[in-house]
Amino acid sequence: MKRYSKIIIAGVIALIFIGTFIFLYMKSQPKPVAYNEFTPKVANLDKTTIITGKIEPRNEVNIKPQVSGIITNLYKQAGDYVQAGEVIAKVKVIPDMSQLSSAQSRVRLAELNLKQAMIDFNREQNLYKQKLVSADEFDKIKQTLHQAREEKLAGEDALGVVRDGISRSNAKASSTLVRSTISGVILDIPIKVGNSVILSNTFNDGTTIASVANMNDLIFRGNIDETEVGQLVMGMPMKITIGALQDLKFEADLEYISPKAVVSNGANQFELKAAVRTLKGSKIRSGYSANAQIVLASAHNVLSLPESAIEFSGDSTFVYVVKGTKEKKTYQRRQVITGLSDGVNIEIKSGISVKDKIRGPQIVKDDKKDA
Repeated sequence: MKRYSKIIIAGVIALIFIGTFIFLYMKSQPKPVAYNEFTPKVANLDKTTIITGKIEPRNEVNIKPQVSGIITNLYKQAGDYVQAGEVIAKVKVIPDMSQLSSAQSRVRLAELNLKQAMIDFNREQNLYKQKLVSADEFDKIKQTLHQAREEKLAGEDALGVVRDGISRSNAKASSTLVRSTISGVILDIPIKVGNSVILSNTFNDGTTIASVANMNDLIFRGNIDETEVGQLVMGMPMKITIGALQDLKFEADLEYISPKAVVSNGANQFELKAAVRTLKGSKIRSGYSANAQIVLASAHNVLSLPESAIEFSGDSTFVYVVKGTKEKKTYQRRQVITGLSDGVNIEIKSGISVKDKIRGPQIVKDDKKDA
């Protein structure tokens, strides 16, 4: 009995050894190489580039005060629409003491001259009534009186402008009222009530009360690499995408290419601008980041292949045409002439036809899935 048990155990061990040997042998055998296969197709190819930039109003105007002083009222806020000439804020004038003293002195002098002109006029009028002076002399005295009155009014107006920023004779055009110079949307009001502001002059840009822009006239501004700028033409259509608005898409037309490059991240870039064809009812805001897609070149109804099926060797390109039967395939290396590529597919000008089958990249199997 023991003898039979030993024989059985020895047989099992032998079977395990033989099975392991066969398994390792099978695993060590090279697997047949499998390739993807493609059939050339007639298609339209577009070579495109993506430009990153932002949306801006074509004209953005900074509204500044005509006098220096303190903001007492703000009648608008950012986001409001204003018409040209509409009041945005009011400024309380803080007069310059030297200008104020000069204006007050001018008024006092004008009052003295007017008082003396009145005395001279009354005296001359009595003499004229007695026919002791000529009409010509009387008219000269009358003219002097009119001039003295005008000088007094001009002095009082000048004093009002220096002291209050407004004159009695031109109250509607008060320089204390800050008005919008264009019609549009207020993008920003960087000041608050109580802030001091100064007018623009030779030595200072002045304080910006508000930024106003026409949001119905927008442009896309971005930069393009020097390797692609030579393919651009004025008027080329562009597709703009704004990711912040759920990938809102609309059209634009290229209208400006900078003649001078700027260096960005070590590369020469050229600024470009495109007129945006805005969509009615779209709430596009100034400064939105956007991507512009431009078609640099197109090829229509051409024979095409996936670019992964092309072998590049120097200045030449080759493909491998599938020959033989399904059980025993061979591959014939054949030179082809290529054209436009869109990054995925490439144009085949000559060398193959739609009847050919072309070998693609090798099929790589996942060993973990097989296991």
